[in-house]
Formats: sequence, C-alpha cells, structure tokens
Amino acid sequence: MLFSVIITVRNEADNIADLLDSLVRQEVDKEIIVVDSDSTDSTAEIVSSYAEKYSYVHLFVRGSKRGEGRNIGISKAAGDVLVFIDGDCIADFNWLKEIGRSMATHDVVAGRTVYIEQGPYIGLERVELYRKGMDVTYPSCNLAYRRRVVDSIGLFDRWFITAEDIDLNIRAVDGQFGIIYNDDAIVYHKTRENLYSFSKQAFWNGAGRKQLTLKYGRLWSSYRPLELFRRKMTFYALVRVLMALLGYVGYKLFGDRSMSG
Repeated sequence: MLFSVIITVRNEADNIADLLDSLVRQEVDKEIIVVDSDSTDSTAEIVSSYAEKYSYVHLFVRGSKRGEGRNIGISKAAGDVLVFIDGDCIADFNWLKEIGRSMATHDVVAGRTVYIEQGPYIGLERVELYRKGMDVTYPSCNLAYRRRVVDSIGLFDRWFITAEDIDLNIRAVDGQFGIIYNDDAIVYHKTRENLYSFSKQAFWNGAGRKQLTLKYGRLWSSYRPLELFRRKMTFYALVRVLMALLGYVGYKLFGDRSMSG
C-alpha cells in the first residue's frame, strides 16, 4: 500500500520542517507531495532541501486555494491511499500505520487531532455536522481517502473558501462510503497564535458553512443543536460563534453563489 501524503501550504516556514521531520520517519511505503501556494517566506526553499535529501518528497509551486491545491496534489500522486495533513501539524510516529490499519476495512479514515501549545483556544470542540447519522466534519488535517473513492465522487470542490473537506465527506457518505474514526491515528496541530488569527479562522469557517447550505440546502437540523448548548460557553467559544455568524451572514449577503463544482 503506497501512501500519498498531500500537503497544501502558504508561508509555513516556521512549521514545515517539523511536519516533514515527522513524515519522513513514518515506517510505511510513502510519498510526500507539497503544494506551495506562492509562499513569500522560505517555505519552498525548506521543502526543496528535503526533496534533495529524500527522493519521495516532491514540491509543486502553484498559486491556489486549499481545495484546488489538494486537487493538484491528487493529480501528482501515485498512491492507492491519499492522505491529507496541514503544514502546521506534526504527525505521530505511528500515524500512517494506523491509517493503514483502518484502511484494511474502510475506504475513508479520519484520525484524532490533538491541539498543542498553550493558549486559551485549547479544548474548543468542533461543531459537528451529521449526514445520514455520520459526522462529516472530520478535518483534512488528518483525513485519508482511497483513490477509488475520489475517482467515484470527484475531487475537492474549488468553489469553497473553507469547508471543502466537509463537502468531500458529505459526498463520500452520500456515495455510500462510510467514514471510520481511528483514535490512534494522531496528528498534533498547533493552535492559532493570537486572537486575531483565531477570529479570522472562525469568520471564514462561518462563510464555509454558508457555502454548504447553498450547495445542499438547509442544514440546521444536522447540527444537533442541543449538544451545542450543553457545551461550556467560554469567552473564546463565544468569540468563535460570533465570528462564524458574521462570516455566515457576510457570505450570504456578499459571497459568490456561482458554484464551480
């Protein structure tokens, strides 16, 4: 089983070496494909230094949004299993082995994302969205698909600003491909460094949720609202909700509704 690890990055010079160090240590048959969206820092140079040392590390520089960048990575991949991770992550030593263990019986595998570094954002839970009883909000910082699934349901939708991974998961579930969660397939994700970047991320996540409603219709019944209200509403949880709401309403009023597919 060849694993094609696909990473889209922009200006990750402070993080990319930590990620690549964690990936080259994975004891499986693998290739690492980095799609750099025209970074203005030294990200590409750092990746190039790894490509010179390891024949299975490949760099492609192409200005693109996340979904489009991942599609570029898929087009360059030779593996049977397409694995997605972000540039500010670190993979556990057994990450790909655990992905492979779950792939023995399933076609889509989501792993556990552990947020690291100290900060007030630690412990905030995902706002899950359910499709046919299945959580489809597993993020593409720790997600793997058999190539045949992507061949069947299509690539990432380039129209999405964010939530392109949720859209792909929805199409997988609709295509009768179940998503299995492996708690031992661990990726460590660095938290947002300040309130501004945290709020910006929440805003665009809200815009992505609006894009999902434009593509699939009303989704409120899929959010299990009682579970949301049972959670502890800290200051940062409230900031996330408010910024996401701004993004949702902002995209509703001013966003591009012409879906590219």
